[in-house]
Amino acid sequence: MKLHKASAAVAAVLTLSLAATACGSGEDSGSGGDKITIGIKFDQPGLGLKTPDGKYTGFDVDVATYVAKELGYEASDIVWKQAPSAERENLIKNGDVKFVVATYSITDKRKQEVDFAGPYLLAHQDLLVRADDSSITKVEDLNSKKLCSVTGSTSAQNVKNKLAPKADLQQLGGYSECLTGLENGAVDALTTDDSILAGFAAQQQHQGKFKLVGLKMSDENYGIGLKKGDKDLHSKINKALEKMKSDGSWDKFVKANFGPANYKNEPAPEITEAS
Repeated sequence: MKLHKASAAVAAVLTLSLAATACGSGEDSGSGGDKITIGIKFDQPGLGLKTPDGKYTGFDVDVATYVAKELGYEASDIVWKQAPSAERENLIKNGDVKFVVATYSITDKRKQEVDFAGPYLLAHQDLLVRADDSSITKVEDLNSKKLCSVTGSTSAQNVKNKLAPKADLQQLGGYSECLTGLENGAVDALTTDDSILAGFAAQQQHQGKFKLVGLKMSDENYGIGLKKGDKDLHSKINKALEKMKSDGSWDKFVKANFGPANYKNEPAPEITEAS
Protein backbone atom coordinates (compact mmCIF):
# COMPACT_ATOMS: atom_id res chain seq x y z
CA MET A 1 0.00 0.00 0.00
CA LYS A 2 2.76 2.36 0.94
CA LEU A 3 4.58 1.48 -2.29
CA HIS A 4 1.45 2.24 -4.30
CA LYS A 5 1.11 5.65 -2.61
CA ALA A 6 4.76 6.45 -3.26
CA SER A 7 4.38 5.50 -6.93
CA ALA A 8 1.32 7.70 -7.21
CA ALA A 9 3.22 10.58 -5.62
CA VAL A 10 6.13 10.14 -8.04
CA ALA A 11 3.72 10.04 -10.97
CA ALA A 12 2.08 13.25 -9.77
CA VAL A 13 5.44 14.97 -9.48
CA LEU A 14 6.40 13.83 -12.97
CA THR A 15 3.10 15.08 -14.36
CA LEU A 16 3.63 18.47 -12.74
CA SER A 17 7.21 18.62 -14.03
CA LEU A 18 6.10 17.86 -17.56
CA ALA A 19 3.37 20.46 -17.34
CA ALA A 20 5.84 23.04 -16.08
CA THR A 21 8.25 22.17 -18.87
CA ALA A 22 5.51 22.54 -21.45
CA CYS A 23 4.57 25.93 -20.03
CA GLY A 24 8.18 27.08 -20.09
CA SER A 25 8.77 26.05 -23.67
CA GLY A 26 6.92 29.12 -24.94
CA GLU A 27 9.94 31.27 -24.05
CA ASP A 28 11.68 30.27 -27.28
CA SER A 29 8.71 30.91 -29.55
CA GLY A 30 9.06 34.70 -29.62
CA SER A 31 5.29 35.10 -29.27
CA GLY A 32 3.97 37.79 -26.95
CA GLY A 33 2.78 36.89 -23.47
CA ASP A 34 5.52 34.39 -22.63
CA LYS A 35 8.58 35.28 -20.57
CA ILE A 36 12.14 35.80 -21.75
CA THR A 37 15.16 35.78 -19.42
CA ILE A 38 17.94 38.23 -20.23
CA GLY A 39 21.29 38.60 -18.46
CA ILE A 40 22.47 42.11 -17.51
CA LYS A 41 24.73 43.74 -14.95
CA PHE A 42 22.96 44.83 -11.76
CA ASP A 43 25.73 47.12 -10.47
CA GLN A 44 26.81 49.39 -13.34
CA PRO A 45 25.08 52.80 -13.40
CA GLY A 46 24.29 54.01 -16.91
CA LEU A 47 24.58 50.47 -18.31
CA GLY A 48 22.89 47.87 -16.14
CA LEU A 49 21.69 48.85 -12.69
CA LYS A 50 19.09 47.41 -10.34
CA THR A 51 17.84 50.38 -8.33
CA PRO A 52 16.78 50.19 -4.66
CA ASP A 53 13.11 50.25 -5.71
CA GLY A 54 13.63 47.16 -7.87
CA LYS A 55 13.72 48.84 -11.29
CA TYR A 56 16.33 48.24 -13.98
CA THR A 57 18.00 51.12 -15.82
CA GLY A 58 20.88 51.75 -18.21
CA PHE A 59 21.97 51.60 -21.83
CA ASP A 60 22.28 47.80 -21.86
CA VAL A 61 18.80 47.54 -20.33
CA ASP A 62 17.37 49.84 -23.02
CA VAL A 63 19.10 47.86 -25.79
CA ALA A 64 17.93 44.52 -24.35
CA THR A 65 14.35 45.79 -23.97
CA TYR A 66 14.34 47.04 -27.57
CA VAL A 67 15.69 43.73 -28.91
CA ALA A 68 13.19 41.74 -26.81
CA LYS A 69 10.33 43.83 -28.24
CA GLU A 70 11.52 43.07 -31.77
CA LEU A 71 11.48 39.39 -30.81
CA GLY A 72 7.84 39.70 -29.69
CA TYR A 73 8.16 40.37 -25.96
CA GLU A 74 6.84 43.34 -24.02
CA ALA A 75 8.95 44.90 -21.26
CA SER A 76 6.67 43.17 -18.72
CA ASP A 77 7.60 39.79 -20.24
CA ILE A 78 11.31 40.21 -19.42
CA VAL A 79 12.87 38.42 -16.45
CA TRP A 80 16.18 40.13 -15.67
CA LYS A 81 18.97 37.89 -14.40
CA GLN A 82 22.23 39.16 -12.93
CA ALA A 83 25.15 38.30 -15.20
CA PRO A 84 28.47 38.94 -13.43
CA SER A 85 31.44 39.00 -15.83
CA ALA A 86 32.76 35.60 -14.73
CA GLU A 87 29.34 33.90 -15.13
CA ARG A 88 28.22 35.17 -18.53
CA GLU A 89 29.36 32.18 -20.60
CA ASN A 90 27.91 29.68 -18.11
CA LEU A 91 24.53 31.43 -18.01
CA ILE A 92 24.32 31.24 -21.80
CA LYS A 93 25.60 27.67 -22.20
CA ASN A 94 23.35 26.33 -19.42
CA GLY A 95 20.27 27.97 -20.92
CA ASP A 96 19.67 30.13 -17.83
CA VAL A 97 19.26 33.17 -20.11
CA LYS A 98 18.17 33.68 -23.71
CA PHE A 99 20.93 36.20 -24.27
CA VAL A 100 23.29 38.50 -22.35
CA VAL A 101 23.65 42.28 -22.73
CA ALA A 102 26.23 43.19 -20.10
CA THR A 103 29.23 45.28 -21.29
CA TYR A 104 30.24 42.02 -22.97
CA SER A 105 33.33 42.68 -25.12
CA ILE A 106 33.58 40.45 -28.18
CA THR A 107 36.85 38.47 -28.05
CA ASP A 108 38.15 35.44 -29.93
CA LYS A 109 38.49 33.53 -26.67
CA ARG A 110 34.85 34.10 -25.72
CA LYS A 111 33.70 33.24 -29.25
CA GLN A 112 34.99 29.72 -28.70
CA GLU A 113 32.24 29.26 -26.09
CA VAL A 114 29.35 31.52 -27.18
CA ASP A 115 28.17 33.44 -30.23
CA PHE A 116 27.83 37.21 -30.41
CA ALA A 117 25.40 39.45 -32.25
CA GLY A 118 26.35 43.06 -32.90
CA PRO A 119 28.41 44.90 -31.83
CA TYR A 120 26.07 47.60 -30.54
CA LEU A 121 28.61 49.89 -28.81
CA LEU A 122 32.30 50.65 -29.27
CA ALA A 123 33.93 51.62 -25.97
CA HIS A 124 37.56 52.42 -25.13
CA GLN A 125 39.60 52.13 -21.99
CA ASP A 126 39.88 55.61 -20.50
CA LEU A 127 40.61 57.52 -17.30
CA LEU A 128 38.22 59.35 -15.01
CA VAL A 129 39.71 62.24 -13.02
CA ARG A 130 38.42 65.07 -10.85
CA ALA A 131 36.76 67.84 -12.87
CA ASP A 132 39.29 70.43 -11.71
CA ASP A 133 42.38 68.27 -12.35
CA SER A 134 44.39 69.45 -15.36
CA SER A 135 47.53 67.49 -14.48
CA ILE A 136 46.45 64.28 -16.23
CA THR A 137 46.01 64.68 -19.98
CA LYS A 138 47.82 61.56 -21.22
CA VAL A 139 48.41 58.10 -19.82
CA GLU A 140 52.10 58.77 -19.07
CA ASP A 141 51.02 61.39 -16.52
CA LEU A 142 49.95 58.50 -14.28
CA ASN A 143 53.58 57.59 -13.57
CA SER A 144 53.59 59.94 -10.59
CA LYS A 145 49.93 59.39 -9.64
CA LYS A 146 47.69 57.01 -7.71
CA LEU A 147 45.56 54.96 -10.09
CA CYS A 148 42.48 53.07 -8.90
CA SER A 149 40.63 50.12 -10.41
CA VAL A 150 38.78 47.08 -9.18
CA THR A 151 40.61 43.97 -8.05
CA GLY A 152 41.46 41.69 -10.97
CA SER A 153 40.79 44.36 -13.58
CA THR A 154 42.55 43.83 -16.90
CA SER A 155 42.29 47.60 -17.48
CA ALA A 156 44.47 48.37 -14.47
CA GLN A 157 47.06 45.77 -15.41
CA ASN A 158 47.14 47.12 -18.97
CA VAL A 159 48.12 50.56 -17.65
CA LYS A 160 50.55 49.26 -15.04
CA ASN A 161 52.32 46.75 -17.28
CA LYS A 162 52.43 48.62 -20.59
CA LEU A 163 51.60 52.30 -20.34
CA ALA A 164 52.57 53.79 -16.97
CA PRO A 165 54.75 51.31 -15.05
CA LYS A 166 55.48 53.77 -12.24
CA ALA A 167 51.83 54.43 -11.46
CA ASP A 168 50.84 53.66 -7.86
CA LEU A 169 48.07 51.14 -8.51
CA GLN A 170 45.37 50.85 -5.86
CA GLN A 171 42.98 47.92 -6.38
CA LEU A 172 39.70 48.13 -4.48
CA GLY A 173 36.60 45.96 -4.29
CA GLY A 174 34.34 48.07 -6.50
CA TYR A 175 34.13 51.14 -8.71
CA SER A 176 32.09 52.99 -6.08
CA GLU A 177 35.03 52.72 -3.67
CA CYS A 178 37.36 54.11 -6.33
CA LEU A 179 34.98 57.01 -6.95
CA THR A 180 34.92 57.84 -3.24
CA GLY A 181 38.75 57.80 -3.22
CA LEU A 182 38.81 59.98 -6.33
CA GLU A 183 36.42 62.49 -4.79
CA ASN A 184 38.34 62.83 -1.52
CA GLY A 185 41.79 62.89 -3.14
CA ALA A 186 42.97 59.48 -1.96
CA VAL A 187 43.51 58.50 -5.62
CA ASP A 188 44.07 60.59 -8.75
CA ALA A 189 42.40 58.56 -11.49
CA LEU A 190 40.11 55.60 -12.12
CA THR A 191 40.42 53.39 -15.18
CA THR A 192 38.08 51.03 -17.04
CA ASP A 193 35.90 51.26 -20.18
CA ASP A 194 34.82 54.84 -20.92
CA SER A 195 31.17 53.77 -21.09
CA ILE A 196 31.33 52.41 -17.53
CA LEU A 197 33.15 55.53 -16.30
CA ALA A 198 30.57 57.75 -18.00
CA GLY A 199 27.76 55.79 -16.38
CA PHE A 200 29.14 56.43 -12.91
CA ALA A 201 29.96 60.09 -13.62
CA ALA A 202 26.44 60.67 -14.97
CA GLN A 203 24.80 59.66 -11.67
CA GLN A 204 23.00 62.59 -10.07
CA GLN A 205 25.20 62.62 -6.96
CA HIS A 206 28.37 62.70 -9.10
CA GLN A 207 27.43 65.20 -11.81
CA GLY A 208 30.01 67.95 -12.23
CA LYS A 209 32.60 66.27 -9.99
CA PHE A 210 34.49 64.16 -12.53
CA LYS A 211 35.54 64.18 -16.18
CA LEU A 212 36.74 61.67 -18.75
CA VAL A 213 40.25 62.37 -20.04
CA GLY A 214 39.28 61.08 -23.50
CA LEU A 215 42.05 58.55 -24.11
CA LYS A 216 41.51 55.51 -26.29
CA MET A 217 43.73 52.88 -24.75
CA SER A 218 41.81 49.91 -26.17
CA ASP A 219 38.86 49.04 -28.39
CA GLU A 220 36.00 47.22 -26.65
CA ASN A 221 33.21 46.13 -28.99
CA TYR A 222 30.18 45.24 -26.86
CA GLY A 223 28.13 42.39 -28.28
CA ILE A 224 25.03 40.43 -27.29
CA GLY A 225 26.03 36.95 -26.19
CA LEU A 226 23.87 33.97 -27.11
CA LYS A 227 24.07 30.21 -27.32
CA LYS A 228 26.49 28.91 -29.94
CA GLY A 229 24.82 27.79 -33.15
CA ASP A 230 21.44 29.52 -32.66
CA LYS A 231 21.48 31.09 -36.11
CA ASP A 232 17.81 32.07 -36.10
CA LEU A 233 18.07 34.08 -32.88
CA HIS A 234 21.43 35.50 -33.99
CA SER A 235 19.92 36.81 -37.22
CA LYS A 236 16.86 38.27 -35.44
CA ILE A 237 18.99 40.12 -32.86
CA ASN A 238 21.24 41.61 -35.56
CA LYS A 239 18.13 42.73 -37.46
CA ALA A 240 16.77 44.37 -34.29
CA LEU A 241 20.08 46.17 -33.69
CA GLU A 242 20.08 47.51 -37.26
CA LYS A 243 16.56 48.84 -36.76
CA MET A 244 17.53 50.37 -33.40
CA LYS A 245 20.28 52.36 -35.16
CA SER A 246 18.19 53.44 -38.14
CA ASP A 247 15.11 54.63 -36.23
CA GLY A 248 17.06 56.89 -33.85
CA SER A 249 16.59 54.76 -30.74
CA TRP A 250 20.32 54.07 -30.34
CA ASP A 251 21.14 57.79 -30.18
CA LYS A 252 18.27 58.37 -27.74
CA PHE A 253 19.52 55.61 -25.42
CA VAL A 254 23.11 56.98 -25.45
CA LYS A 255 21.97 60.50 -24.63
CA ALA A 256 19.63 59.38 -21.86
CA ASN A 257 22.19 57.21 -20.08
CA PHE A 258 25.53 58.94 -20.67
CA GLY A 259 24.58 62.53 -21.54
CA PRO A 260 25.22 64.12 -18.12
CA ALA A 261 28.86 62.90 -18.23
CA ASN A 262 29.54 64.61 -21.58
CA TYR A 263 30.48 61.18 -22.94
CA LYS A 264 31.92 61.58 -26.43
CA ASN A 265 30.73 58.26 -27.75
CA GLU A 266 31.74 56.66 -31.01
CA PRO A 267 28.99 56.40 -33.67
CA ALA A 268 26.91 53.23 -33.58
CA PRO A 269 29.26 50.51 -34.84
CA GLU A 270 28.75 48.46 -37.98
CA ILE A 271 27.33 45.05 -37.23
CA THR A 272 30.03 42.55 -38.12
CA GLU A 273 29.09 39.40 -36.18
CA ALA A 274 27.09 37.53 -38.82
CA SER A 275 25.16 34.38 -37.92
